Amino acid sequence: MRQSYRDKRNRQARIAQEKQEVYEDRRKEQRRKKDRRIEERRSGEDRRMQDRRTNPRTGLDRRIGERRTEFDRRFVERRNDEDRRQVIDESNEYEDIVAGRNAVLELLKSDKDINKIYVAHGDRHGSINEIIARAKEKRVVLVEVEMQKLDIMVENHQGVVAIVPPFNYCEIDDILELAKEKNEDPFILILDGIEDPHNLGSIIRTAETAGVHGIVIPKRRNVAVNSTVSKVSTGATAYVKVARVNNLNETIRKLKDAGLWVIGTDGDADTLYYNQDLKGPLAIIIGSEGFGMSKLVKENSDILIKIPMKGQITSLNASVSAGIVIYEAVKQRG
Repeated sequence: MRQSYRDKRNRQARIAQEKQEVYEDRRKEQRRKKDRRIEERRSGEDRRMQDRRTNPRTGLDRRIGERRTEFDRRFVERRNDEDRRQVIDESNEYEDIVAGRNAVLELLKSDKDINKIYVAHGDRHGSINEIIARAKEKRVVLVEVEMQKLDIMVENHQGVVAIVPPFNYCEIDDILELAKEKNEDPFILILDGIEDPHNLGSIIRTAETAGVHGIVIPKRRNVAVNSTVSKVSTGATAYVKVARVNNLNETIRKLKDAGLWVIGTDGDADTLYYNQDLKGPLAIIIGSEGFGMSKLVKENSDILIKIPMKGQITSLNASVSAGIVIYEAVKQRG
Protein backbone atom coordinates (compact mmCIF):
# COMPACT_ATOMS: atom_id res chain seq x y z
CA MET A 1 0.00 0.00 0.00
CA ARG A 2 1.36 3.34 -0.96
CA GLN A 3 2.51 5.41 2.05
CA SER A 4 0.89 8.80 2.30
CA TYR A 5 2.86 12.01 2.60
CA ARG A 6 1.58 12.55 6.16
CA ASP A 7 2.64 9.11 7.32
CA LYS A 8 6.09 9.65 5.84
CA ARG A 9 6.52 12.90 7.71
CA ASN A 10 5.31 11.35 10.92
CA ARG A 11 7.79 8.51 10.55
CA GLN A 12 10.68 10.92 9.92
CA ALA A 13 9.65 12.95 12.96
CA ARG A 14 9.55 9.82 15.12
CA ILE A 15 13.04 8.73 14.00
CA ALA A 16 14.40 12.21 14.65
CA GLN A 17 12.87 12.18 18.11
CA GLU A 18 14.40 8.76 18.90
CA LYS A 19 17.82 10.03 17.81
CA GLN A 20 17.41 13.10 19.98
CA GLU A 21 16.49 10.91 22.96
CA VAL A 22 19.56 8.70 22.39
CA TYR A 23 21.73 11.81 22.12
CA GLU A 24 20.26 13.23 25.33
CA ASP A 25 20.82 9.94 27.17
CA ARG A 26 24.45 9.91 26.00
CA ARG A 27 24.98 13.49 27.17
CA LYS A 28 23.44 12.68 30.56
CA GLU A 29 25.76 9.65 30.96
CA GLN A 30 28.78 11.77 30.09
CA ARG A 31 27.70 14.42 32.58
CA ARG A 32 27.26 11.75 35.28
CA LYS A 33 30.77 10.37 34.59
CA LYS A 34 32.22 13.85 34.68
CA ASP A 35 30.46 14.58 37.95
CA ARG A 36 31.81 11.32 39.46
CA ARG A 37 35.39 12.23 38.43
CA ILE A 38 34.99 15.70 39.93
CA GLU A 39 33.60 14.19 43.12
CA GLU A 40 36.39 11.65 43.33
CA ARG A 41 38.98 14.36 42.79
CA ARG A 42 37.38 16.54 45.45
CA SER A 43 37.20 13.58 47.84
CA GLY A 44 40.90 12.80 47.22
CA GLU A 45 41.85 16.39 47.91
CA ASP A 46 39.74 16.36 51.05
CA ARG A 47 41.52 13.16 52.22
CA ARG A 48 44.94 14.63 51.53
CA MET A 49 44.03 17.80 53.41
CA GLN A 50 42.80 15.68 56.29
CA ASP A 51 46.03 13.64 56.22
CA ARG A 52 48.07 16.81 56.37
CA ARG A 53 46.13 17.88 59.43
CA THR A 54 46.31 14.51 61.21
CA ASN A 55 49.66 13.11 59.96
CA PRO A 56 52.49 15.55 59.17
CA ARG A 57 54.47 12.82 57.35
CA THR A 58 52.03 12.64 54.42
CA GLY A 59 51.63 14.64 51.25
CA LEU A 60 54.08 17.49 50.88
CA ASP A 61 55.24 17.08 54.46
CA ARG A 62 56.10 13.44 53.75
CA ARG A 63 58.16 14.43 50.73
CA ILE A 64 59.95 17.02 52.82
CA GLY A 65 60.58 14.36 55.48
CA GLU A 66 61.95 11.95 52.89
CA ARG A 67 64.29 14.60 51.56
CA ARG A 68 65.41 15.40 55.09
CA THR A 69 66.02 11.70 55.78
CA GLU A 70 68.07 11.38 52.61
CA PHE A 71 70.07 14.46 53.57
CA ASP A 72 70.70 13.05 57.06
CA ARG A 73 71.80 9.73 55.59
CA ARG A 74 74.26 11.40 53.24
CA PHE A 75 75.53 13.60 56.06
CA VAL A 76 76.17 10.56 58.28
CA GLU A 77 77.92 8.73 55.43
CA ARG A 78 80.09 11.76 54.72
CA ARG A 79 80.96 12.11 58.40
CA ASN A 80 81.81 8.40 58.65
CA ASP A 81 84.02 8.72 55.58
CA GLU A 82 85.82 11.67 57.18
CA ASP A 83 86.29 9.69 60.41
CA ARG A 84 87.54 6.71 58.44
CA ARG A 85 90.04 8.87 56.55
CA GLN A 86 91.21 10.37 59.84
CA VAL A 87 91.65 6.90 61.32
CA ILE A 88 93.59 5.78 58.24
CA ASP A 89 95.81 8.86 58.46
CA GLU A 90 96.52 8.18 62.12
CA SER A 91 97.15 4.49 61.42
CA ASN A 92 99.62 5.44 58.69
CA GLU A 93 101.35 7.83 61.07
CA TYR A 94 101.59 5.48 64.04
CA GLU A 95 101.06 2.18 62.20
CA ASP A 96 99.61 0.26 65.14
CA ILE A 97 96.82 0.26 67.69
CA VAL A 98 96.07 -1.64 70.87
CA ALA A 99 92.40 -2.29 71.65
CA GLY A 100 90.61 -3.71 74.67
CA ARG A 101 90.63 -2.74 78.34
CA ASN A 102 93.09 -5.36 79.63
CA ALA A 103 95.51 -4.82 76.75
CA VAL A 104 95.51 -1.02 77.13
CA LEU A 105 95.80 -1.28 80.91
CA GLU A 106 98.85 -3.56 80.67
CA LEU A 107 100.29 -1.19 78.09
CA LEU A 108 99.94 1.69 80.55
CA LYS A 109 101.61 -0.37 83.28
CA SER A 110 104.62 -1.02 81.03
CA ASP A 111 107.19 1.49 79.80
CA LYS A 112 105.95 1.39 76.20
CA ASP A 113 105.27 4.66 74.37
CA ILE A 114 101.64 5.63 73.81
CA ASN A 115 100.75 8.43 71.42
CA LYS A 116 97.05 8.74 72.23
CA ILE A 117 94.17 6.88 73.88
CA TYR A 118 90.61 7.05 72.55
CA VAL A 119 87.85 6.45 75.10
CA ALA A 120 84.21 5.97 74.17
CA HIS A 121 81.82 8.68 75.30
CA GLY A 122 79.39 7.51 77.94
CA ASP A 123 79.21 5.93 81.37
CA ARG A 124 82.40 5.19 83.25
CA HIS A 125 82.52 1.84 85.01
CA GLY A 126 84.95 -0.97 85.70
CA SER A 127 88.57 -0.90 84.59
CA ILE A 128 87.99 2.08 82.26
CA ASN A 129 88.33 4.38 85.29
CA GLU A 130 91.73 2.92 86.10
CA ILE A 131 92.80 3.35 82.47
CA ILE A 132 91.81 7.03 82.53
CA ALA A 133 93.56 7.59 85.86
CA ARG A 134 96.80 5.94 84.73
CA ALA A 135 96.72 7.79 81.41
CA LYS A 136 96.38 11.12 83.20
CA GLU A 137 99.15 10.14 85.59
CA LYS A 138 101.48 9.34 82.67
CA ARG A 139 100.26 12.44 80.80
CA VAL A 140 99.02 10.44 77.82
CA VAL A 141 96.62 12.34 75.55
CA LEU A 142 93.02 11.23 76.18
CA VAL A 143 90.36 11.79 73.52
CA GLU A 144 86.67 11.11 74.14
CA VAL A 145 84.86 10.00 70.98
CA GLU A 146 81.63 8.36 69.93
CA MET A 147 81.49 4.57 69.91
CA GLN A 148 81.07 4.56 66.10
CA LYS A 149 84.58 5.95 65.62
CA LEU A 150 86.09 3.13 67.67
CA ASP A 151 84.04 0.65 65.62
CA ILE A 152 85.74 2.02 62.49
CA MET A 153 89.17 1.57 64.06
CA VAL A 154 88.87 -2.01 65.27
CA GLU A 155 86.36 -4.63 66.37
CA ASN A 156 85.83 -5.66 70.00
CA HIS A 157 87.52 -2.58 71.42
CA GLN A 158 85.54 -2.57 74.71
CA GLY A 159 85.34 1.21 74.53
CA VAL A 160 89.07 2.01 74.52
CA VAL A 161 91.75 2.13 71.80
CA ALA A 162 95.39 3.20 72.17
CA ILE A 163 97.41 4.59 69.27
CA VAL A 164 101.01 3.42 69.63
CA PRO A 165 104.23 3.46 67.61
CA PRO A 166 105.03 0.35 65.55
CA PHE A 167 105.85 -2.73 67.61
CA ASN A 168 109.47 -2.62 68.64
CA TYR A 169 110.98 -5.94 67.59
CA CYS A 170 114.25 -6.92 69.23
CA GLU A 171 117.35 -8.82 68.12
CA ILE A 172 118.31 -12.38 69.04
CA ASP A 173 121.19 -10.99 71.10
CA ASP A 174 118.69 -8.97 73.17
CA ILE A 175 116.88 -12.17 74.15
CA LEU A 176 120.10 -13.94 75.08
CA GLU A 177 121.22 -10.88 77.04
CA LEU A 178 117.96 -10.88 79.01
CA ALA A 179 118.53 -14.50 80.08
CA LYS A 180 122.07 -13.60 81.10
CA GLU A 181 120.86 -10.64 83.18
CA LYS A 182 118.42 -12.93 85.01
CA ASN A 183 121.17 -15.52 85.48
CA GLU A 184 118.98 -18.16 83.82
CA ASP A 185 119.50 -20.66 81.02
CA PRO A 186 118.03 -19.19 77.81
CA PHE A 187 114.47 -20.33 77.14
CA ILE A 188 113.33 -19.32 73.65
CA LEU A 189 110.28 -20.11 71.54
CA ILE A 190 110.57 -20.30 67.73
CA LEU A 191 107.37 -20.06 65.67
CA ASP A 192 107.34 -21.39 62.12
CA GLY A 193 104.30 -20.51 60.00
CA ILE A 194 101.83 -19.20 62.61
CA GLU A 195 99.47 -17.15 60.42
CA ASP A 196 96.51 -16.69 62.81
CA PRO A 197 96.90 -13.58 65.02
CA HIS A 198 94.72 -15.20 67.70
CA ASN A 199 97.16 -18.11 67.94
CA LEU A 200 100.15 -15.77 68.12
CA GLY A 201 98.46 -13.68 70.81
CA SER A 202 97.66 -16.77 72.88
CA ILE A 203 101.22 -18.10 72.52
CA ILE A 204 102.72 -14.77 73.61
CA ARG A 205 100.41 -14.72 76.62
CA THR A 206 101.43 -18.26 77.62
CA ALA A 207 105.11 -17.50 77.03
CA GLU A 208 104.95 -14.45 79.29
CA THR A 209 103.33 -16.34 82.16
CA ALA A 210 105.87 -19.19 81.80
CA GLY A 211 108.92 -16.94 81.90
CA VAL A 212 110.05 -17.50 78.30
CA HIS A 213 112.85 -15.03 77.56
CA GLY A 214 111.81 -14.33 74.00
CA ILE A 215 109.98 -15.43 70.86
CA VAL A 216 111.39 -15.67 67.34
CA ILE A 217 109.14 -15.30 64.28
CA PRO A 218 110.04 -15.14 60.57
CA LYS A 219 109.15 -12.17 58.39
CA ARG A 220 107.53 -14.47 55.82
CA ARG A 221 104.70 -16.97 56.34
CA ASN A 222 104.02 -15.70 59.84
CA VAL A 223 101.67 -13.08 61.23
CA ALA A 224 103.28 -9.96 62.68
CA VAL A 225 102.46 -8.44 66.06
CA ASN A 226 99.38 -6.31 65.42
CA SER A 227 96.38 -4.96 67.32
CA THR A 228 94.59 -8.33 67.33
CA VAL A 229 97.68 -10.09 68.69
CA SER A 230 98.05 -7.44 71.40
CA LYS A 231 94.40 -7.75 72.43
CA VAL A 232 94.39 -11.56 72.53
CA SER A 233 97.62 -11.55 74.53
CA THR A 234 95.84 -9.24 77.06
CA GLY A 235 98.83 -6.92 77.02
CA ALA A 236 101.58 -9.55 77.19
CA THR A 237 103.18 -8.05 74.06
CA ALA A 238 104.28 -5.17 76.29
CA TYR A 239 106.53 -7.54 78.27
CA VAL A 240 107.68 -10.32 75.93
CA LYS A 241 110.63 -9.75 73.61
CA VAL A 242 109.85 -10.73 70.02
CA ALA A 243 112.54 -10.99 67.34
CA ARG A 244 111.47 -10.94 63.69
CA VAL A 245 114.14 -12.49 61.47
CA ASN A 246 114.70 -12.81 57.74
CA ASN A 247 115.98 -16.40 57.78
CA LEU A 248 114.77 -18.83 60.42
CA ASN A 249 117.39 -21.47 59.64
CA GLU A 250 120.28 -19.02 60.05
CA THR A 251 118.81 -17.98 63.38
CA ILE A 252 118.59 -21.62 64.48
CA ARG A 253 122.28 -22.11 63.63
CA LYS A 254 123.14 -18.95 65.58
CA LEU A 255 121.29 -20.25 68.63
CA LYS A 256 123.11 -23.58 68.36
CA ASP A 257 126.40 -21.73 68.29
CA ALA A 258 125.29 -19.94 71.47
CA GLY A 259 124.91 -23.32 73.17
CA LEU A 260 121.14 -23.86 72.92
CA TRP A 261 119.48 -27.16 72.16
CA VAL A 262 116.88 -26.73 69.40
CA ILE A 263 113.91 -29.05 69.84
CA GLY A 264 111.19 -29.27 67.20
CA THR A 265 107.62 -30.54 67.60
CA ASP A 266 106.48 -33.05 64.99
CA GLY A 267 103.61 -35.54 64.92
CA ASP A 268 105.83 -38.26 63.38
CA ALA A 269 108.56 -38.01 66.02
CA ASP A 270 109.44 -41.05 68.15
CA THR A 271 110.01 -39.24 71.47
CA LEU A 272 107.12 -38.08 73.63
CA TYR A 273 107.51 -34.54 74.93
CA TYR A 274 107.44 -35.53 78.62
CA ASN A 275 110.20 -38.11 78.08
CA GLN A 276 112.60 -35.52 76.66
CA ASP A 277 115.03 -33.57 78.83
CA LEU A 278 113.94 -29.92 78.49
CA LYS A 279 116.35 -28.43 81.02
CA GLY A 280 119.30 -26.18 80.17
CA PRO A 281 119.65 -23.69 77.29
CA LEU A 282 116.66 -24.44 75.11
CA ALA A 283 114.79 -23.31 71.99
CA ILE A 284 111.44 -24.99 71.21
CA ILE A 285 109.98 -24.83 67.69
CA ILE A 286 106.21 -24.75 67.14
CA GLY A 287 105.01 -25.24 63.56
CA SER A 288 101.73 -24.33 61.89
CA GLU A 289 98.59 -26.37 62.51
CA GLY A 290 98.16 -27.53 58.94
CA PHE A 291 101.73 -28.15 57.78
CA GLY A 292 103.88 -28.20 60.90
CA MET A 293 107.49 -27.15 60.59
CA SER A 294 109.04 -26.55 57.19
CA LYS A 295 111.40 -29.21 55.87
CA LEU A 296 114.65 -27.30 56.45
CA VAL A 297 113.64 -26.19 59.94
CA LYS A 298 112.86 -29.80 60.84
CA GLU A 299 116.24 -30.93 59.49
CA ASN A 300 118.04 -28.25 61.48
CA SER A 301 116.40 -29.32 64.75
CA ASP A 302 118.57 -31.27 67.19
CA ILE A 303 115.70 -33.37 68.52
CA LEU A 304 112.07 -33.94 67.49
CA ILE A 305 109.31 -34.55 70.05
CA LYS A 306 105.57 -35.15 69.80
CA ILE A 307 102.40 -34.83 71.85
CA PRO A 308 100.49 -38.14 72.01
CA MET A 309 97.12 -38.17 70.20
CA LYS A 310 94.57 -40.75 71.38
CA GLY A 311 91.46 -39.45 69.61
CA GLN A 312 90.35 -39.21 66.01
CA ILE A 313 91.74 -35.68 65.57
CA THR A 314 95.40 -35.82 64.60
CA SER A 315 96.51 -32.27 65.44
CA LEU A 316 96.16 -29.65 68.16
CA ASN A 317 95.72 -25.92 67.97
CA ALA A 318 99.19 -24.34 67.72
CA SER A 319 98.72 -22.27 70.86
CA VAL A 320 97.57 -25.37 72.80
CA SER A 321 100.59 -27.36 71.60
CA ALA A 322 102.88 -24.52 72.61
CA GLY A 323 101.31 -24.32 76.06
CA ILE A 324 101.68 -28.06 76.69
CA VAL A 325 105.36 -28.19 75.75
CA ILE A 326 106.25 -24.86 77.38
CA TYR A 327 104.85 -25.89 80.74
CA GLU A 328 106.51 -29.29 80.58
CA ALA A 329 109.77 -27.39 80.25
CA VAL A 330 108.76 -25.14 83.17
CA LYS A 331 108.04 -28.23 85.27
CA GLN A 332 111.41 -29.81 84.48
CA ARG A 333 113.37 -26.61 84.94
CA GLY A 334 111.91 -26.14 88.37
